[in-house]
Amino acid sequence: MFKRILIANRGEIALRVIRACRELGVETVAIFSEADRGAPYLELADEAICVGPAKSADSYLRIDRVISAAEIGNVQAIHPGYGFLSENSHFAEVCRSCDIGFIGPTPEAMERVGDKNSARALAREAGVPTVPGSDGIIASEQEAVRVAREIGFPVLLKATAGGGGKGMRVAANDLALASAWQQASAEAQAAFGNPGIYLEKYIERPRHVEIQILGDQHGNVFHLWERDCSTQRRHQKLIEESPSARLPQATRRKMAEAAVRLAKTATYFSAGTVEFIVDQEDNFYFIEVNARIQVEHPVSELVTGIDLVKAQIRVAAGEKLDLEQERIVPRGHAIECRINAEDPAATFRPCPGRIERIIAPGGFGVRWDSHATTGYTVPPHYDSLIGKLIVHQPTRKEAIATMIRALKELRVEGIKTTVPIHLEILQNSAFHDARIDTTYIERVLLAT
Repeated sequence: MFKRILIANRGEIALRVIRACRELGVETVAIFSEADRGAPYLELADEAICVGPAKSADSYLRIDRVISAAEIGNVQAIHPGYGFLSENSHFAEVCRSCDIGFIGPTPEAMERVGDKNSARALAREAGVPTVPGSDGIIASEQEAVRVAREIGFPVLLKATAGGGGKGMRVAANDLALASAWQQASAEAQAAFGNPGIYLEKYIERPRHVEIQILGDQHGNVFHLWERDCSTQRRHQKLIEESPSARLPQATRRKMAEAAVRLAKTATYFSAGTVEFIVDQEDNFYFIEVNARIQVEHPVSELVTGIDLVKAQIRVAAGEKLDLEQERIVPRGHAIECRINAEDPAATFRPCPGRIERIIAPGGFGVRWDSHATTGYTVPPHYDSLIGKLIVHQPTRKEAIATMIRALKELRVEGIKTTVPIHLEILQNSAFHDARIDTTYIERVLLAT
C-alpha cells in the first residue's frame, strides 16, 4: 500500500479521497489554487501545497505544477479525482515516467476509451451494441448529409473529444445538419482543442443508464450494476439512482455483461463507467466510457457496500480485488441529488458567493458529501457543485420520501442552490412512475 498520496483535485472529491486515505492509514498531500486557499477541507490533509492562481488553466490543469507538488510532497501516487486531469492520458504517462503511481487506468487504456470515436470502434470489437452512425470522424458537411440520409433523420452530431453536452447538436433535415455541423465543430475546437465530429442516429426520448465497473491489475473486471442518470438538463445530470426502476432484468444483465466485455477488451483496470442509452423498446446502445471515478459513485457504493475510492487506491497499489461477481448483489434503492450553487429560477445562473449558514440533513439512510461549510465562499472559477445528497432505503418509494425530507432539511443560506428544482422533480408524478427520459426536464417540467 502507498504511504503518501497527492490529490490532484479540489472540493468535494478531494475531501472524499482524503477520508478514504485516512481510513487506509495513508497520508495525503492536497493541492490548492489561490481561490481555494483557506478552504476548511485542506486542514484534513497532512500537507497542502499551492499550485497557482485561481484560473484552473494556471493551477489544477498545470501538469508541471502538479508533478512538482508531488515531488515536494514526497508521494508515491496521485489520485486525480474527477474532472481536471482525471482523463488526461498524457498526465497519466507523465506520472509513469516520473515513477509516480497514477490511481486510475493506464495511459494506453485511457486512450482506447477516451476518444469517443475510437471507443465506439472498441465497443464493436467487443460485440457491444452501438448506435447506428458514421464509421469515423465526419470530414465535411457533404459527408454528414450523406450519412444522415443513409441512417435516417433525426441525427445527433457529437464531438469525439467531448463531454458535458459540448459539441453536440441534433438535426432533423439537410439544412439544419449543415448549420449544426459547423456549430458543433467550432464548439468542439473551442472546448477541447479537437474539432472532430462523428454522427449517429438520434434516439428520441432515451434513458441514460450506466454501468459501474471495477477492475484490478490481475485481469479481473467486475460490474457493480447500473445507475439511471436520465434526469438531466442540457446533458448535465441532476439526479442519479440505482437500480434503474424501468430496466427489465434480462436487459440489466446483458448491459452489465457488455460493459465488462468492453473493459476487458480495452485491458482496463481501476474504477470506470460504461454509459449507454436505452430506447423505448429497452434496446441499449453504447455511448462512451468515463475512465475515472464518477460524481455519482456513492449511489453504487450504497447499493453494493463497496467503497470505490478505497478500491481504486488498492488496485493502483497492485492488490487483487477480493470480490466475486455473483456476490455483488444490489440491496435497496439509492438516489443522489447534485446540489449546485445555481439559481433554477434564472435559467440555472451560477451563484458563487459566501455561504452564511449551512445545515446538513441527517437521519437513517442519509449521506451528505460536501466540502462546503458555514462561512465558505463558493468561488466563481470552477464547477458549481457544493455537495451531493444521497439516500439509501429498502425500496424506491421509501428512498424518494427520504430524499424529499432530507432536501427540506438542508439549509444553504446566502446563495441560491438547485434544491427547489430537485424537490419539484421528486414530487412530480413522472418521476414517481419512472417515466423520466433525458429530455423530460426541458421538454415538460421547465417548459411549463
